[in-house]
Amino acid sequence: MEADALTDSRNLKVNDLLKDIRIDYGSLSKPVDDFVSSIRIAIDATPEDSKVTSELAPSFVEDIGADKVEFSFKKPNGFSLCGSYSTRSMAKPDACVDLLVHLPKVEWSTLQNEARKPVLVVFPAKKLDQFPGFSVRIIPSATSLFNVAKLSMSRNNVRSLSGDGVPQPTPTYNSSILEDMFLEENSELLKKTFSEWKELGDALILLKIWARQRSSIYVHDCLNGYLISVILSYLATHGKINKPLSALDIFRVTLNFIATSKLWERGLFFPPQSENRVSKEEKMQFRELFPVVICDSSTLVNLAFRMTSVGFHELQDEVSSTLKCMKLRDGGFEEVFMTKIDYPVKYDHCIRLHLKGKTAASMSGFCLDNECWRTCEQKVHSLLQQGLGDRAKSIRVVWRNTNEDWHVESGLSVFDREPLFIGISISSIENAFRTVDIGPDAENKIEALRFRKFWGEKSELRRFKDGRIAESTVWETQQWTKHLIMKQMIEYIFKRHLSLSSDDIVQLVDQLDFSLIYGDKDPISTSGNLLQAYEIFSKCLRQIEGIPLKVSSVQPLDSALRFTSVFPPEPHPVAYEKIDVRRLHKLMPSCIPTMEVMIQLEGSGNWPMDELAIEKTKSAFLLKIAENLQNIEGIPCTATEDNVDVFIGGYAFRLRILHERGLNLVKRDTGADPVRQVSFTDKMLFFRSQHASMINGLQGRFPTYAPVARLAKRWVAAHLFSGCLAEEAIELLVAHVFLTPLPLGVPCSRINGFLRFLRLLADYDWMFYPLIVDINNDFGRNDEKEINDNFMSSRKGYEQDRQNISSAMFLAAPYDKASEAWTTTSPNLPEQKRLAAYARSSANVLSKLVLQEHNDSVQWECLFRTPLNNYDAVILLHRDKLPYPRRLLFPSELNKGKHVARGKASTAFNPFLLPGDLKRSNEALKNKLMVDFEPTKCFMSGLQASEEFGTLKPWYDHIGGDAIGLTWTKHNSKKRERDEEEVETNPMEMLKAVGEMGKGFVRDIYLLKPPRLL
Repeated sequence: MEADALTDSRNLKVNDLLKDIRIDYGSLSKPVDDFVSSIRIAIDATPEDSKVTSELAPSFVEDIGADKVEFSFKKPNGFSLCGSYSTRSMAKPDACVDLLVHLPKVEWSTLQNEARKPVLVVFPAKKLDQFPGFSVRIIPSATSLFNVAKLSMSRNNVRSLSGDGVPQPTPTYNSSILEDMFLEENSELLKKTFSEWKELGDALILLKIWARQRSSIYVHDCLNGYLISVILSYLATHGKINKPLSALDIFRVTLNFIATSKLWERGLFFPPQSENRVSKEEKMQFRELFPVVICDSSTLVNLAFRMTSVGFHELQDEVSSTLKCMKLRDGGFEEVFMTKIDYPVKYDHCIRLHLKGKTAASMSGFCLDNECWRTCEQKVHSLLQQGLGDRAKSIRVVWRNTNEDWHVESGLSVFDREPLFIGISISSIENAFRTVDIGPDAENKIEALRFRKFWGEKSELRRFKDGRIAESTVWETQQWTKHLIMKQMIEYIFKRHLSLSSDDIVQLVDQLDFSLIYGDKDPISTSGNLLQAYEIFSKCLRQIEGIPLKVSSVQPLDSALRFTSVFPPEPHPVAYEKIDVRRLHKLMPSCIPTMEVMIQLEGSGNWPMDELAIEKTKSAFLLKIAENLQNIEGIPCTATEDNVDVFIGGYAFRLRILHERGLNLVKRDTGADPVRQVSFTDKMLFFRSQHASMINGLQGRFPTYAPVARLAKRWVAAHLFSGCLAEEAIELLVAHVFLTPLPLGVPCSRINGFLRFLRLLADYDWMFYPLIVDINNDFGRNDEKEINDNFMSSRKGYEQDRQNISSAMFLAAPYDKASEAWTTTSPNLPEQKRLAAYARSSANVLSKLVLQEHNDSVQWECLFRTPLNNYDAVILLHRDKLPYPRRLLFPSELNKGKHVARGKASTAFNPFLLPGDLKRSNEALKNKLMVDFEPTKCFMSGLQASEEFGTLKPWYDHIGGDAIGLTWTKHNSKKRERDEEEVETNPMEMLKAVGEMGKGFVRDIYLLKPPRLL
């Protein structure tokens, strides 16, 4: 029953999709007929045999070597509509109709991206509103114009192509001409196949939608709409599909055929229309010349002659991934048809090469068997395949040579202005981060010589630990820059073998690293010291004897101890057990952040029952632990009414105790609802401990997870969403990207993972679906049912009032199936919509930066620059009063709006210890250290707690921002009688009061938009 329901649901979605995508041919037929008629009239008005000079397109004629040939105009023998329009399988937004005919220039494109075969694109004088982008492509056909015997695969038809004076076969060039000769015949065959089979046409539309979403296969050396229709036609004529099948069933059968059929190894051959059958020798010749063979019914044309082995393998990989998606519990509709898989999101390592006039391929002329751009693609692919070896799972090299503004009169030489694009999928982080590549043994002279020839001075003979002596290459780098090893390798390969400069090689790898740098390095580089200090601290806690209940377990809670903190603390010279004067230096921070550590004590029946009494007992235990550490171990500790902080190894750790009743949450042995028996404090400690444990395991499985999570947190904070999205919620969102990557692979680079995070935030349907993060892959159907029931319960009031939902983002994890931990109150609906809008904008910018020509750092910085004019008012803070001013990405300035207030900086606080402080005694120096001081959060707490500022919604950056955005909102108070007062509130006076509250910290306040009537 469940399987039937799933199939019905998927079929319903597919039918709705087809309804949206299908073209209304009843409305389109008349405009097409009228347009074709006007084209016919234009051609008839052209005198027969009129002279056509090369001046119409001098560069093009010269580039193809026809500048000495005389041309005269001949009227076409006829017209025929072909392509998707003729088979009734056009798919929106495509509104292009193919017409086989000849005409003077209007606008130019090329056939299947082959620059030597221009086609005219004609647009109607009056735009058709119902069919935006409607046009007619006029494709030349050459039926019976040439002798097919001279176009056999073994013949040479390009005089300049010879080896040692012997003419070389030109199978690709010959196939291109044969394609024109049999274009009309093959179009008629397709029209006949599709004309009386609606489901087959619908399946073609579905396959087009699927392929269009995948940039790496809907390209010149792989698939296009014509080839898809050819494959479907082959399956239909060979009985692989039959009429009782639905469009979705035909779609699935076609994908299975592409992925698994053994027929691809020997080639696909349509039944011949004449008695001339394809001989075994001819079939063998096709297979030797072309990696993919789809021979038409004439037995002469390989319709897939442009498809490369790389393109076909890419196609099979995409098909395999799609079939996996279709086996998902929900049928995979979104993943198969609605998810855009473009180059930036598919490939881990993207490169743009500028090859204008810099390669032998581009200088060798355009009259070759294959186009020079295709030859260059193959050479670049070969170089990378040899150089990267097992570091790369797949390499895609694409040089598109048909830009939209090209005109045939410009010739072919302008095409190399477009950069060549390379996409690399990394096989594994372990391989990618390898610093030594071992080549052939020294005894293998031939292979060793080949290795040295490829790597040049980078190659060196080494003796390894196992006694082996072999050629090798070494890529020296620091631990925190290992993700740049492949960048280093690729640049070396292209410089050596293509004679390119660094400016010609644009690698999209480290452009976002600037956002994680503190000073001159990534602070993650000191994490080894942090873990060492934590291990010592943990050991000390377990060994404490002088307390009633021993410490039974120690667990880190802070994100720095799971490598996902944007700025993990660096060891502070003053926070050691003993201050070493040699460690003291200028610009030492006066603040030190704390990292929370949770401990559990031995079980006991003597704990009080009252919640307040439990917390007081915890405090007593913590004080006893601190006293023991300080007196016996000599470890400095400080205690306040709420916290106990321990200083060890240059770091500050803050202790928390999970009451043994909190273990009920883990054991789930106290009845139906153990959560009610646990205090809020212990409940949150439980959530945090479970989360920390799972994320720590996750970053061990996926080495790229931690840097992507850090980038995501930096982006959220930079756009002032710190108060909307908890740190743990961000970690779960990024975890979902890694745990549920389909229809893609697991991200293996920072930019790729970050882009997927942005798209998830922007595109996920948060209102109608929970986001399930199954970290250990142990959710069953009962778990998913429980989560969905909890989600539906949270959305009960939606139909009556769209604003009446407890949380706009439902995040379910193994330890929190009701989404109680991180998103209970935020983001609310307006915050979630704002988050999604910002994420969508950033994702679009990032995609363009990868694909298009943007090399300067300013463009990349825009991803983390938030537009302050999107707020109603803005508070600018004194930068030198931020606790960690070096974390500030970009100083904020504002020249808009009305200046409301200006405040002087406080003299009571300095973010760095002053020279005079360093002369103090060790004890006095330690007392100057401000522990866990976060003035921005304190300021925010004051604003949000005050009734006076109830109509202000603050947006801030808790990591290191110097600006706070304010928006006007409805009053938080429930007292309706205050509504009139809200409207009459003077915004200027309110903002001045805000400045007074932040006196010494607030620099300037600007009013950009007055409050509207609420």
